[in-house]
Formats: sequence, C-alpha cells, structure tokens
Amino acid sequence: MPGEESILQRGLEAFAELGYDRASARELARRLGVSHNFINDRYGSKAAFWRAVVDHALGAQLARLPQGDAGAEDAERLRQIIAGFYRGAVDTPLIGRIFVDESSRDTERLDYLFERFIDPTLQLLMPSIERLVACGRMAPIPMDVLFFAVIPPVSGMVEGPLAQRLGRPEVASSQQLTATADALATLVLNGLLATGATGSR
Repeated sequence: MPGEESILQRGLEAFAELGYDRASARELARRLGVSHNFINDRYGSKAAFWRAVVDHALGAQLARLPQGDAGAEDAERLRQIIAGFYRGAVDTPLIGRIFVDESSRDTERLDYLFERFIDPTLQLLMPSIERLVACGRMAPIPMDVLFFAVIPPVSGMVEGPLAQRLGRPEVASSQQLTATADALATLVLNGLLATGATGSR
C-alpha cells in the first residue's frame, strides 16, 4: 500500500485534474492504488480526505511564508512577503488549479480555503498596508481588490507551459524563478503604491 505522503500527493493530483465533484471515491481509490473503502476507513469521508490533501499541500507553504524583515521600511517588507509567497507557490503548482476550481463555487470547501489559508496570507500584509495608507503612500484598498491584485500573479510562477511560450526557458533555474518572483512582487507593489490608481469604494 502507498505511504501517506504518496497518498496525499496522488490525491492532490486527482483533485487538481478532476475537481472535487468528478473525483469519485472509486476513481480516487483507483488513482491511489487502494481499496474502494480506504478513504472512508482512513479519513472518514471524501470531504475529510480533500481537507487532508489541502492541508498537506498548503500547510508547509503557509508556515514558510516570510514575515518580512521587521526592520525594513513597510513597502520593502510588503515586497518581501509577496515575493516569498510567489516563490513558495512553485513548490505546490497543482494547488492553484484547486483554488481556481473552488473559488467559483459557494461551498464549505471555499470557506475552508478562506479561513485556513487565504485570510491568514492576507493578514500578513495588513499591518504594512495600514501604515502605508495612514502615511498617504497608498490609497485605501478594499480587501477584494487587494486579493485580486496580489494573488493572481502567482500564475506567473506555476503556469510553466504558457510561460515557456512567452519566452521562459523550459528548465528554469532556482535563480531565474527567484528573479521572476521578485519582478512580479515589485510590479504588484508599484501598482499598490500608485495611490491614484485605486480609491476606497
């Protein structure tokens, strides 16, 4: 029988490819190489298995999110955190597909993603953003605008086939990926600091 690490990785691949609804218990068992009752016996339900898969894929990434240099100016600290998020996404490209699939559905799974991963990530940014707004370097930004300004550019780190068609080397080095993450973070931050671009609603 496959080990726990292998089971969770295969589960991630299945949910990313099929989506939650199309990943039946039978299909999951086939892809995992386990008996039909394995998921219910080990995890209790398909929903609980999905949560275990997501926790495994994102838990370590969230723990590794940089807090930013406490002594840095707020704009630089914000850039460090965003760049770190982009670099971390390289390790879990399949989770992006799950986020895209789940973000359009009003489900308990979206609630789980929001409460466990999305909101904690945004909260890392808020102290620096609030200070930048208070000193006039950034306009007040609604939370939904902030999210869609910061998070979607992560596709530049994980959408390899498209990036290659746009000129990225087929095998990008860690230095190249770090440079890409830094460039994306700087571009996003410059947009956030353009105080005339976005006002409060």
